[in-house]
Amino acid sequence: MAGTFDKPEVVQEELDILLVGGGMACCGTAYEIMRWAEAVKAETGKDLKIKLVDKAALDRSGAVAMGLSAINTYIGDKQDPADYARMVSNDLMGITRDDLAYDVGRNVDDSVHLFEEWGLPIWKTDAAGVRHDGADAIKEGLPALKDGGQPVRSGKWQIMINGESYKWIVAEAAKKALGLDRIQERVFVVHLINDKNDPTRIAGAAGFSVRENKIYIYKAKAIMLAAGGCVNIFRPRSVGEGTGRAWYPVWNAGSTYAMAAEAGAEMTMMENRFVPARFKDGYGPVGAWFLLFKAKAANAYGEDYMAKNKDMLNDYPPYGQAAVPASCLRNHLMLKEMKEGRGPIWMDTVTALAKLRETLSPKEVKHLEAEAWEDFLDMCIGQCGVWVGENIEPEKKMSELMPTEPYLLGSHSGCCGIWVSGPTDVGAPTDETEAGVPAHLPKGWNWGYRSMTTVKGLFTAGDGVGASGHKFSSGSHTEGRLAAKAMVKYCLDNPDLKLEFDETTEQIADAIWKPARTFLEFKDYTTAIDVNPNYITPKMLQFRLQKIMDEYVAGCATYYNTNDKMLAVAEEKLEMLKEDAQKMRAKDLHELLRAWENYHRILTAEAHMKHIQFREESRYPGFYYRTDKNFVDEKNWHCFVNSIYDKKSKKWTCFKRAHVDLIDKSKLFKAAAPH
Repeated sequence: MAGTFDKPEVVQEELDILLVGGGMACCGTAYEIMRWAEAVKAETGKDLKIKLVDKAALDRSGAVAMGLSAINTYIGDKQDPADYARMVSNDLMGITRDDLAYDVGRNVDDSVHLFEEWGLPIWKTDAAGVRHDGADAIKEGLPALKDGGQPVRSGKWQIMINGESYKWIVAEAAKKALGLDRIQERVFVVHLINDKNDPTRIAGAAGFSVRENKIYIYKAKAIMLAAGGCVNIFRPRSVGEGTGRAWYPVWNAGSTYAMAAEAGAEMTMMENRFVPARFKDGYGPVGAWFLLFKAKAANAYGEDYMAKNKDMLNDYPPYGQAAVPASCLRNHLMLKEMKEGRGPIWMDTVTALAKLRETLSPKEVKHLEAEAWEDFLDMCIGQCGVWVGENIEPEKKMSELMPTEPYLLGSHSGCCGIWVSGPTDVGAPTDETEAGVPAHLPKGWNWGYRSMTTVKGLFTAGDGVGASGHKFSSGSHTEGRLAAKAMVKYCLDNPDLKLEFDETTEQIADAIWKPARTFLEFKDYTTAIDVNPNYITPKMLQFRLQKIMDEYVAGCATYYNTNDKMLAVAEEKLEMLKEDAQKMRAKDLHELLRAWENYHRILTAEAHMKHIQFREESRYPGFYYRTDKNFVDEKNWHCFVNSIYDKKSKKWTCFKRAHVDLIDKSKLFKAAAPH
């Protein structure tokens, strides 16, 4: 082990481009960036120094770590990018950036074709209409998607895959493109550094090894920050020995949002959250059951609550009138049943599989029943554990559904994140009509480099990109690729950039190692290591954060309800929590990682609370309700809520940005029902 715990070794490195993260977005950036870097070298002779740093290991990093059973964004030949942008808009209650969604839509299929080329087995339909899983499709010699092969669709945008090794396959391509000497695993980047001479420019990043007593400080012209969304800021439904179990990956600690905000990046839609309805206790995804197996959900008395409560959708025109109502509204109808005592909610797996047996051959039935298990073995093994432990055979016994605790993300059915520069060729606004936008921020939706934040040289993708949900795995990879080209161009346009940190090496190292120093200073004050008036353990601090958010900022405890008074209490308690966070201890490198995840979670939680407080409506009924403003206010709040954070004063400034439709949304909706 290098150094001692009280005196870590400080390693400094100078780069052109730093990639932070190891999920689908960074893998996309890593794959794409080398072809442009090699073109620059051929043209100019300049060899760009590029490095990817991940706190985990690339093969199993990010939201796809455990695998997936479907790719949720594939356009194909029956739809177009405008249809996709319409769907994204409606599912997020009308407030999205059409330019970003359209850009993903017109590029995403290329990434999916690459996945198949790299070895990902994709289900296909043959000429007779018979479905084949990925292995059979290969054995039968069915054509690849790019050559006209027809995927098995579980929904309008989703295609089925044998995806237990999905991330492994995508990571392998990224590693092959970058080269292993450009990849550094097990280093947690926790802090971005601004330029001393231009605070609106990025200059570097710093972090620490989770295996050795080393601090790493990187100077870089361009940084890709794509470290996932945020989980575990709300108290999870899983308690006791299940504490920490969540639907989205537990290592997503809001690092993308917190670090970007501290660097001065403009955030957007941080009030948005995703509360997925999932199989209870195991958090198993429901998509394949609803879409592929055509299962229905019902209340405890066997009533189809979507049909029973259909009139409630008329309270939210036009989003309730869409052919597929927004995700939050489907939750809204389910929550009515639960609040009024008609729970639990059941997924009727028995009827779904029985109906499929009526039209399928015995071989297809056997395959389908195997797929009912493989759906979870591919991506949520814990759900299989629940089924086995509770003697559940899905063809014989139904399973409970339950809305989870809230998650913050920008690539699934959520759109919180960072305000980024979009494409210039789809008619995005170049000015701003809302008052109150801070003067130093750009006016329109594009300012030169695709995927760059409002901090010069800082780029993001995947969960980092706000106001553009429903990218999922393939769209996140695509956004990473779009950013890669822009990052190389940024470096090419700024060849003589001389960066200078606005902090000293000592200040950076001291800040990173503070929890360890706190422990070393006070550890002998008491005989019980975890009981000490001079410090708090990261685990206990996280419990406090989760309790505040759960009880005051619309968590499970209040059925996702909050109001201005509750938010004011949360604001006060979060201020005290931030003070106490300065007393966090780290008795080893793992606790140092946990401490820094908490710093990031607290700042992300604060952003979420501030945005809900600022937006005086309930834009996402079913995900959260402001009971003092329990309506969707299209007149005053059909807009983006954005914010910036001042790292010196530690204060947030929230403001509106105008929403503009770039694509005609009318074809989404039926005529509004009479009120």
